[in-house]
Amino acid sequence: MKYTQGRYVIVDKKAIAKGVFDFTISCKEVADVAECGQFVHIAADGFSLRRPISICDIDKEKGTLRIVFEVRGKGTEKISELNKGDLIDMIAPLGKGFKVLEKGKKAICIGGGIGTPPMLAIAKEYGENATVISGFRNSAIAILQDDFKAQGNNTILCTDDGSAGKKGFVTDALKECLLNEKPDIIYACGPNVMLKAVAEIARDNGVYCQVSLEERMGCGVGACLVCACKTVKDGEEYFAHVCKDGPVFSAEEVIF
Repeated sequence: MKYTQGRYVIVDKKAIAKGVFDFTISCKEVADVAECGQFVHIAADGFSLRRPISICDIDKEKGTLRIVFEVRGKGTEKISELNKGDLIDMIAPLGKGFKVLEKGKKAICIGGGIGTPPMLAIAKEYGENATVISGFRNSAIAILQDDFKAQGNNTILCTDDGSAGKKGFVTDALKECLLNEKPDIIYACGPNVMLKAVAEIARDNGVYCQVSLEERMGCGVGACLVCACKTVKDGEEYFAHVCKDGPVFSAEEVIF
């Protein structure tokens, strides 16, 4: 795993929903080697532990990374106070990314809440051959829908309260999609309860599925062992580490 630590310039900052921020960071050495599904580990001033944030998009031509994150505590709140022109301290790119199939293959990309941002980069790889299913509690926090449409993806928006898109869960929309056509691969990121349900639906329909897990992390490089998750391989159960062995796993490997 090739990663670097550095201080990089924030070239754009937006608030795209309440408590949700969108940073574009100039970091050519990182963008050159970054893959869809990897993450960055960001230092928050005054805090000893870094905060892991998924890579939302990669522009190798411009040498930039885009991250979209939600303020969930004092650490991410401190990061959100950074502005355009400021330097952001990060170790990146970290972890294993998504498997990208050859051109012409079809994908369904499923994001639940703040698990939606990492779907943007992988869906871009498939363009009009990607169906993106996004789920949010309500319309006020439904993010990135225009971004998915701009890169040619077919978008399906689900909200718990029906205030935008379809009322219901992403799993309902997934089942409906699979009745019409089976994709070559399913990608998903979001709460574990959602990932478990998506994995079961994919298995029952014979579609390969990759899931991106979210866990608390200490070091981000597999040394501290904080982010252990139970997995199975070749019939044997073992503890993998989300930061090093993931965050992307084959769905059948994860014991939810």
